[in-house]
Amino acid sequence: MAKLTKKQKEAYAKIDKTQSYDLAAASALVKDITNVKFDASVDLAIRLGVDPRKANQMVRGVVTLPHGTGKDVKVLALVTPDKEADAKAAGADYVGLDEYLQKIKGGWTDVDVIITMPSVMGKLGPLGRILGPRGLMPNPKTGTVTMDVAKAVQDVKAGKIDFKVDKTGIVHAAIGKVSFDAKKIEENANELLQTIIKLKPTTAKGTYVKSVYMSSTMSPSIEVDVKAV
Repeated sequence: MAKLTKKQKEAYAKIDKTQSYDLAAASALVKDITNVKFDASVDLAIRLGVDPRKANQMVRGVVTLPHGTGKDVKVLALVTPDKEADAKAAGADYVGLDEYLQKIKGGWTDVDVIITMPSVMGKLGPLGRILGPRGLMPNPKTGTVTMDVAKAVQDVKAGKIDFKVDKTGIVHAAIGKVSFDAKKIEENANELLQTIIKLKPTTAKGTYVKSVYMSSTMSPSIEVDVKAV
């Protein structure tokens, strides 16, 4: 294990590893132990009692965080000409179709979210090998394939995120920035957790939410008391 710096040792010393914290306490503590020189992301890692290899236990969804993510999300709207003005007015950073399909084919993926229309998905299929591994392929389940492009853009800009349990049974999600008030971090975290709880598969047996950890960039993680969620 790499040698801890003085600041890292101070951060670890502030966490009582013998206990778990409620969301309010964890949200305050994550701010206290973060000492990087940039506005670090605050993340949740939620271990679920599901088997992601089974289709009927896949946990996936979207949630609009009440206080946004704190990140300036770059949105590409791949739309037909009649929808371009709506997408631009809603705040999309890039709007168009064929020119951006060509750019993506050439390897350009400098965006966070791609929103498109059902009629355009046929053109995106061949680009799956580029967009898929980067998590950029639009999907009707996450609201990124829709006829109401303007609303989809506004939702993403306002703090809508999508999440998906990984192959180890963990959902990872950024829920804000360390510069947020502790109350805002708590409320964002609670919104995500309650959304995941509502999505519990009927086939999942035993404990559903096994553990929750909150952390910020380059800082130790804090165990959240799942009974208090």
